Amino acid sequence: MRLLLLPDDLRSSLKEPLGRLYKGNGQECVKAMEKELLSAKKVVAIGDMTAFYLLKASIVPDLLVVDNKTKRMPVSDHVIEMLDHESYKTVMVKNPAATITKDLIDQIRESLHGTNHVKIIVEGEEDLATLPAILYAPLSSVVVYGQPNEGSVLVDVTLERKLHIEEFMKRMIVEE
Repeated sequence: MRLLLLPDDLRSSLKEPLGRLYKGNGQECVKAMEKELLSAKKVVAIGDMTAFYLLKASIVPDLLVVDNKTKRMPVSDHVIEMLDHESYKTVMVKNPAATITKDLIDQIRESLHGTNHVKIIVEGEEDLATLPAILYAPLSSVVVYGQPNEGSVLVDVTLERKLHIEEFMKRMIVEE
């Protein structure tokens, strides 16, 4: 497998949050989910603004997956500076829109099984990185991502959630 492609018939199912939606702006969302974030085994942030607001609140996720964009537009220099946190080892990965490459999956898996804080910078699009992040995060971890124009979603990593994601990913198109 070189990559997984999201078919059109599965796209609508990803419009619904995969976990609990916290409505509001970034800071309001982080404040509302703070208890879950602090008690999680590992914290994964998918998306530049999600990572930015967590770091701004002094919560340092174990893994960041970013693409230096928000809503398909470049993020500000201020956001890039915040994401350039000294505790992260940075890895670059190519990942086209509506896909999950093997390289991205492997980097997420390795990062979540290691002890270092890792920032994966995606050339392309990072939206679907939420799926392998849930699949490979240890149980009792959380994955946080943005729900455009609504707030942030916090996914508690449970065995049931992992099985759901695994089944979903099996329905994606495998390209060699």
